[in-house]
Amino acid sequence: MKERNKTLGEFIIENQNAFQYSSGELSRIINSIRLAAKVVNYKVNKAGLVDIIGAAGEQNIQGEDQQKLDVYANEVFIQTLINREIVCGIASEENDEFITVAGSDKSHNNKYVVLMDPLDGSSNIDVNVSLGTIFSVYRRVTPIGSPVTMEDFLQPGVNQVAAGYVIYGTSTMLVYTTGHGVNGFTLNPAIGTFYLSHPNMQFSKDGHIYSINEGNYVHFPQGVKNYIKYCQTEEEDRPYTSRYIGSLVSDIHRNMIKGGIYIYPTSSKAPKGKLRLLYECNPMAFIVEQAGGKASDGFGSIMEIIPTELHQRVPFFCGSYNMVEKAEEFMENAKLSKY
Repeated sequence: MKERNKTLGEFIIENQNAFQYSSGELSRIINSIRLAAKVVNYKVNKAGLVDIIGAAGEQNIQGEDQQKLDVYANEVFIQTLINREIVCGIASEENDEFITVAGSDKSHNNKYVVLMDPLDGSSNIDVNVSLGTIFSVYRRVTPIGSPVTMEDFLQPGVNQVAAGYVIYGTSTMLVYTTGHGVNGFTLNPAIGTFYLSHPNMQFSKDGHIYSINEGNYVHFPQGVKNYIKYCQTEEEDRPYTSRYIGSLVSDIHRNMIKGGIYIYPTSSKAPKGKLRLLYECNPMAFIVEQAGGKASDGFGSIMEIIPTELHQRVPFFCGSYNMVEKAEEFMENAKLSKY
C-alpha cells in the first residue's frame, strides 16, 4: 500500500526542533497562514460568481488601485494573525504603516513580526490567472515587552527566519522555508487539508526560460537589453523560451519547477525598480536561495540590502543560479562600458 503523504500539520510538528528557536511560535504562525490561505482560496475560487472582483475604489500606499479581493485577503491574514496572539507586529503591502499587536494582556511579549503581500498579481483577478500570497517572518530586534518599532521591520533579508508563498491556481499550494530547504504542500479542497506534494524543491542550476515584461524593453537598462538578446540568440542551448505571467508568485513557482530566471529591473519609468524589497523580493529571495537558486538586484545579493523604508522598491533578478550569474555579468559589463 502506498504511504500517505504527510499533512502540513504533521510536517510542522516533525520538523519543529530543526528551527533555531523551537518554542512553537513559528509553527503557530505557519498554521495561522495555512488557515487564512484556505479562507482566501475559497473566495478566489468563487470570485467569478460573487461581487468580489473589480476595483474597491481606493488606492494602496503605492498609488495602485486596490482590488476588492486585495482588501479582503489583507483583512483575513491580518485578523487571523492578530486573533492567534502570536506576532507582535504586522506590515502589509496594502497598509501605509505597520500594525502593532499587543496580546490580550497588553504585554507585547510575542517575538516575531510578519511582513506580507496578501494578494500578489491582483491585476490578474478579472482574467482568472493565478494569484498568490507572499509572507516573511523575522524575529524582533527591540526588547520583548515593548511595542514594536520600525527597526523590527527594516531588517535585511538575511535575518529572515521563515518565508513562503501560497499560489492559488489550478491547485492551491503553500510553499515555505525555515532555512532548511523548501517544501510545497497542495490543498485537497474536499477535506481542506494541505499535503506534502513537493518535498525538497530545487532550482536546476541552468534553465531555458526567461521571464520579463518585454513590452518595457525600450525602458530597460542596457545590461538587461543585452541579456535579453543573449537569451534570444540561436547558439549552444539557446534561444531560451520567454514565459511571463505578470504574477510574481506564478512566474517564480513555474521557474523553480522547470528552471529559469525572473527579472523585474529598473527602467526609465521606475528608476528604483517596481517590486517591494520587504514584501516580495526578500521572501522570494530566501525561498529561491534555499532551493539552490540565486537572487540579486543585478549586481549583488538582495538579502544583504539594508532597508531604509517600509515600502522600498528594488530591481529583482532571481532563479536558476547560472542564469542569474550570467545576467549579472551582462549588467556589470554594461556598467563598465559607460566609463
